[in-house]
Amino acid sequence: MFCLPKSSFRGGVHPLHDIGGGKLPTRAEPIRAYSPDTVAIPMAMHLGAPAVPIVNKGDRVKIGQLIGEAQHPRSLAVHASVSGEVIAIEQRMQLGANPALCVVIRNDFADEWVDGLKGYGNVEEADPALIVPAIRDAGICGMGGATFPTHVKLTPPPGKQCNTVILNAAECETHMTCDHRLMLERPVKIIDGLRAAMRAVGAARGVIAIEDNKPDAAKRMSETARGRKGVEVAMLRTKYPQGSEKQIIKAVTNREVPSGGLPIDIGVIVINVATAAAIADAVIDGRPLISRITTVTGHVKVPSNLELPIGTVVQDAITACDGYSDAPAKIIMGGGMTGFCAHDDSISIAKGSGGIVVLNEREAALVDEAPCIRCARCVSTCPAGLNPYLIRRMCDRDDMDGAEQEHVMDCLLCGCCSYICPAHRFLTATFKITKERIAQSRRK
Repeated sequence: MFCLPKSSFRGGVHPLHDIGGGKLPTRAEPIRAYSPDTVAIPMAMHLGAPAVPIVNKGDRVKIGQLIGEAQHPRSLAVHASVSGEVIAIEQRMQLGANPALCVVIRNDFADEWVDGLKGYGNVEEADPALIVPAIRDAGICGMGGATFPTHVKLTPPPGKQCNTVILNAAECETHMTCDHRLMLERPVKIIDGLRAAMRAVGAARGVIAIEDNKPDAAKRMSETARGRKGVEVAMLRTKYPQGSEKQIIKAVTNREVPSGGLPIDIGVIVINVATAAAIADAVIDGRPLISRITTVTGHVKVPSNLELPIGTVVQDAITACDGYSDAPAKIIMGGGMTGFCAHDDSISIAKGSGGIVVLNEREAALVDEAPCIRCARCVSTCPAGLNPYLIRRMCDRDDMDGAEQEHVMDCLLCGCCSYICPAHRFLTATFKITKERIAQSRRK
């Protein structure tokens, strides 16, 4: 059923989703599969320790075969996304500052799956104690971009209990429509994954939270959820960053995650819709996470929602869209607000890669910073209730203690302050660097 939330969240902005290179070019584009000649599968595409390759150059592998073994409780297994020959195990540049170890496989297009995959057939009948191990073995992480290992998220620490699982279907980020299409085309799989997560943690309530600019998806999910125990649909007001974890919790439950705390501290777990679909594959069929839906848009000839094997090189994804429509000046992995700039189009699609946005020279041009005019727009739009002006002043003084006292560590890095600033101040980028410096200092 539909239920309007009693409240949304303070702050936020309204980016122009459907103008130019926004959501409009791909929102009606059905998911289509594409498989490249080779894949370069990173061993580090999640938060936590990288996996360790267990195959060698020259080995023949099958789809779903384990090729990277987790070496830490917060690491993830990595599986072959195509069948074929391992032609290299080498360091390649990815999104990070340093190269990542990748297993490169030449696709033989035989699409042969590994033997021995075993699921439980029905998420309502599976032993709840077996669900989290199935998710762990499938190598599933948050596919909305956070890439936190899902089996860890669904294992509350001692003394913590989850009563509500929220399915993040807001997709408030600009340009991206992969989750929207997933809800329209595979709603049963999404709700199966939600129910599996609910049963794994003993949650009585599951909420599919959708922004009200996706009425078709809300209708499809509501119809599919009918009769599923504890599942409901919540329509949220369209506003960025509605899909941010703390903001969606506030909108759906009217609870607030404490500063420095986690959603489980208030009895909530949030997972992405694509993550839920991957959970269903793991629990029902024993299938590991070997592909994902990615929105490829911007200056490409045929903007698309592609289902790509993990490890597909961006250049191949662009080729699947008939190539560039203008000279690329910048490639953003993710959406326009929180995405990361790629070094070039040779990096790989990872488990959290929901979008590829190609910008031309005009769109990619940097704007010079101007002096702050004390308009306080950054303060009024900050969804975390921070004072970006004061934090930036502390950062400029290299006063890390002062920035921390102004709660820079609570910054969502959502980009609202930078987006709204008439002086084009580099606020979000500065806060990201500051947070990394503080975190590094704490580790030392």
